[in-house]
Amino acid sequence: MPDWTVVEVDGQVDIRTHDRIREAVITLLGAGHRHFVLDLCFVPFLDSMGLGTVVAITKLIRDHEGSLRITCPSARMLKVFQYGGLGNAYEFYDSPQEATCQAPTGDGLARWPDPHG
Repeated sequence: MPDWTVVEVDGQVDIRTHDRIREAVITLLGAGHRHFVLDLCFVPFLDSMGLGTVVAITKLIRDHEGSLRITCPSARMLKVFQYGGLGNAYEFYDSPQEATCQAPTGDGLARWPDPHG
């Protein structure tokens, strides 16, 4: 996992918990980390506030010329991103091991949120 920082989220991501994720990423960015895997494998529920948090941390990471990959193996979780119009904006992986097996690319999130643009 060289060059990747895995942020494991455990539990629901909603109005009560979303700030903790953002604050953790801000702290890690301040410590020099740039390339992240947001591990949602242990998240049973993500609401619109949680999706907004993912967008907010994506912007922060992009501003630091970093990368973000998301692990979330459940079809239900992927639907949240699809319904939010972000199904094609992220790279999804089945596990942190799969997400970190290749080194981050130099372009990071330069074309986010449109991966084709």
